[in-house]
Amino acid sequence: MRFSAVLNKKIRRFMVGKFIDSAKVRVRGGNGADGLAKLGGVGGSGGDVVLQADAEESLDAFYKRWRRVPVVAAENGQPSARKRIFGHCGAASVLSVPIGVAAYRINDKGGGLMVGELNEIGERLVVAKGGAGGGPDNDFKGEKGEATFLQLDLKLIADCGLVGFPNAGKSTLLRAVSRAKPKVAAYPFTTVRPEVGFIEYPDKTKVSMADLPGLLEGAHLNRGMGHSFLRHIERTKLLVVVVDAEGFRLSPMHPERTCLQTVLLLARELELYEPTLLAKPALLVINKLDRPGALEVLENVRQQVDLQVADPEALLRDVPEEMRPSQPLIFRHVIGLSAHQGPEAVGHLKQLIKETLGEQIAQPDEDDYLISEKNN
Repeated sequence: MRFSAVLNKKIRRFMVGKFIDSAKVRVRGGNGADGLAKLGGVGGSGGDVVLQADAEESLDAFYKRWRRVPVVAAENGQPSARKRIFGHCGAASVLSVPIGVAAYRINDKGGGLMVGELNEIGERLVVAKGGAGGGPDNDFKGEKGEATFLQLDLKLIADCGLVGFPNAGKSTLLRAVSRAKPKVAAYPFTTVRPEVGFIEYPDKTKVSMADLPGLLEGAHLNRGMGHSFLRHIERTKLLVVVVDAEGFRLSPMHPERTCLQTVLLLARELELYEPTLLAKPALLVINKLDRPGALEVLENVRQQVDLQVADPEALLRDVPEEMRPSQPLIFRHVIGLSAHQGPEAVGHLKQLIKETLGEQIAQPDEDDYLISEKNN
């Protein structure tokens, strides 16, 4: 194996290891205590295990805190006694989690049922109820608390998400339109965890934009950061697809893709993970417009995108099956940018983002209570 390939493999392993947006933990509600039948005494109920959204918490910290703990249990209730007819209830165990976490109960087959989501500061969710204390209804025998394995998936909450292959210029774009300061460098995989910036407008409106780790071909199969990326765009309202005018090639061992092929490949990866993502409003940014021949590429892509309005299949007729989505993304606008352009071009993009978000009609999200094995 070539040295470059070995180095690339080690870099990717290091980066994936540092990116934690999913964690598993076993939880158990406290057991209810026995009552005292001859005196009519009622035992205390067990405490609940509760998740609480905390703006200062991260899933990395949660994972490190609980990964070696066999089970996170709430306190058991206290039994009824002659000196205390009503036993004390057990204290709840409150686990801090970041905002945007979805909790699932995992079954034996690896799938599970959604318990709920935590999307606001201070919001609470009971994930394991404590057992009832012993009393007349249960023959004065305390009941065991619920026990389950939980999977916590962090889904970023942002108005728009930057979508693209590594080194397309997403981080540079985020810095240009917001006050965020993501790491920027001229090599792939610079971004290894989500970075959120806020676009501020003169009317005091704010739009949140997320720079996410770059996709790889095969991301829907969880290659590279696969699901760690795709999970985060499920909640975004707008996709801002960023592609290099010169196309993309991960390494000499990978095929070279043109700019238009890159756009179609991104659409295919989104579709194979979750087909409904193709229905999201989208903008296309052709980046690095200062490169030779980039203006011609921009004009060609614009013509192709305009053509698909009248003929949706036009883009797909001559595309190899391995990079062909069932339908292309529908872009509201196609614009070109470069690092040397001034604030006018960036301001134009910011305005298009605001207008596109404003065009959306608020629709309630469909309830999705099932977790599939792709999220494990």
